[in-house]
Amino acid sequence: MSTTRPGADRTWLVALAATLWGLSSLWRGPLAREYPSLTVVFWEHLVLTVLTLWWLGPALRRVAASSVRTKLSVLVIGAGSSALATVMFTAAFRLGDPITPQVLQKLQPLIAVGLAALLLGERVRRRFLWFVVPAVVGAWLLAFPDPTSVGVTSAQAALLALGAAALWAAGTVLGRAASAELGFADLTALRFALGFLTLGVTAVLTSTPLAVGTDAVVPILLLALLPGLLALVLYYRALGHTPASRATLAELAFPLSAVVVGIVALGARPTPSQWGGFVLVLGAVLGLAWHEQRSRRPAVAVPDDAREALRASA
Repeated sequence: MSTTRPGADRTWLVALAATLWGLSSLWRGPLAREYPSLTVVFWEHLVLTVLTLWWLGPALRRVAASSVRTKLSVLVIGAGSSALATVMFTAAFRLGDPITPQVLQKLQPLIAVGLAALLLGERVRRRFLWFVVPAVVGAWLLAFPDPTSVGVTSAQAALLALGAAALWAAGTVLGRAASAELGFADLTALRFALGFLTLGVTAVLTSTPLAVGTDAVVPILLLALLPGLLALVLYYRALGHTPASRATLAELAFPLSAVVVGIVALGARPTPSQWGGFVLVLGAVLGLAWHEQRSRRPAVAVPDDAREALRASA
């Protein structure tokens, strides 16, 4: 067991990708109010699959030659973390305000840290709690205008958030595991293609209408290009050099950017407690990134790359 080299850690790049995810409410919210959630995510994944099609052939050959563990990881990432989690995320917009659905990652760090310890052999030191506890508390405060009084509607949105958080946490950990054998282009193309196939089969089984109007074309394209393709390319490029435990906390930059978008573009008005949560999450994310870059004793002790992590956990 060693620690990730400070120069090699890319926690900051994960946070940048997560910030781009926060832009999705600009287009996802209006689309979710007009079309079924499955329909929106289906077309989003179709665009993403087409855009990464030239990566798909080599990716299929490499995943075919990979271990069973990597194949299962890719399957969970594509069908669960990409398709199902995004449908749950989009559905939450029907129940929540422009900010609440975006903070569905509030429980993700706890889930991902446990999975990373179990599957990747990452060792979380006690000082990690100085970052994860305020981040989770802050994300909870961000989720509800009055965190002491949660109604039925907001509770339903939170349940959708919990399910999506679990799937995305699994995607973070399994993505790092799969990066031992697959490159970021492989993971990106496979994630979108498997997600698209899953959504297509689900639409047929549930008789979900897939037709959209011409007014939906531009929002879907923007949704696919910015918080979709660009963010995922940055994310997977960073993940092979970033411990999953750190990455999942850096992903809380997502609700931070979502709050800014909600206020500036969507007319949301956070309560004082939500502002307090914003400050807590921002401080935890920036503090963790700074600490892991500067400290000789990082909060998360891991092998230097994903391949070593898999050997350590075997």
